[in-house]
Amino acid sequence: MARPVTLFTGQWADMSLETLAEKASSWGYDGLELACWGDHFNVQKALSEEGYCEQRKELLAKYDLKVWSISNHLVGQAVCDPIDERHKAIVPEHVWGDGDPEGVRQRAADEIKDTARAAAKLGVDVVNGFTGSSIWSKMYSFPPNTPGLIEEGYQDFADRWNPILDVFDEEGVRFGLEVHPTEIAFDISSAQQAVDALDGREAFGFNYDPSHFGYQGVDYIEFILEFSDRIYHAHMKDVWWSDERKRAGVFGGHLNFGHQDRCWDFVSIGRGRIDFEQVIRALNRINYQGPLSIEWEDSGMDREFGAEESCQYTKDIDFPPSEAAFDSAFSDDD
Repeated sequence: MARPVTLFTGQWADMSLETLAEKASSWGYDGLELACWGDHFNVQKALSEEGYCEQRKELLAKYDLKVWSISNHLVGQAVCDPIDERHKAIVPEHVWGDGDPEGVRQRAADEIKDTARAAAKLGVDVVNGFTGSSIWSKMYSFPPNTPGLIEEGYQDFADRWNPILDVFDEEGVRFGLEVHPTEIAFDISSAQQAVDALDGREAFGFNYDPSHFGYQGVDYIEFILEFSDRIYHAHMKDVWWSDERKRAGVFGGHLNFGHQDRCWDFVSIGRGRIDFEQVIRALNRINYQGPLSIEWEDSGMDREFGAEESCQYTKDIDFPPSEAAFDSAFSDDD
């Protein structure tokens, strides 16, 4: 049976959930990965309002859609980050509060704990998101990082996320970090350090997204195989990068997405350089049975055209693994 194809609603939060659900159904999607912003899924309403979760599911069912996961990237970012005015724009007012950085981090942690509780109440067992990082700014080591500085960053991550993950364990929910620049993990090496910092606890895994690896030069197929038991969710998202010299390199030159001088950019799935044939084969190899969730980003394309095209593309490239060796028909065994 083909894996369900879902649409991550984070980039569509300007639309009401019902408007988006109607469109997604007409485009051929099987479900939505609900973002915890806009009116798509409200964590506190899920916990405090009787019937809220059932109403969300009934709304989706009206358009023959289901939900397998929710995502709270924006609040998760504030758990470990050095906090500044940028965070005020992405977290709820009750998380921002008076803006005191440590207070914001603590309230963000509480909100992610509540997200696990809300996910369980909704009936899903995966929450995707970001972690933030106290050491992302130390990525390029000049001035040279002092001894132990990076290790302290991973310890800070563990200190802040272990209590959160305790709640995930209590609720039977897993957290899928989208490995991504500005997070505690942004490639294979840093992802392993994050797992090690948490002593390998099962509540922590990954929301696989190849688009964040390709332009960095990271082996995005090896990531699947390396963390085969921790791929809790999968984003289908494409990226283009240039092999020619450009005015702005991997770090982006402070240019907005879509700028002609960038050497890489996110594009609609199938129009970039990610080898999705090999992605599907690797996901089959590890027996990943979850949804293929399209996170649609392409600053040069109409998003509704792109979302519909991406749904069909993803359904066309997905296939089940073989149940037998190709030459088993020649066996003499009954």
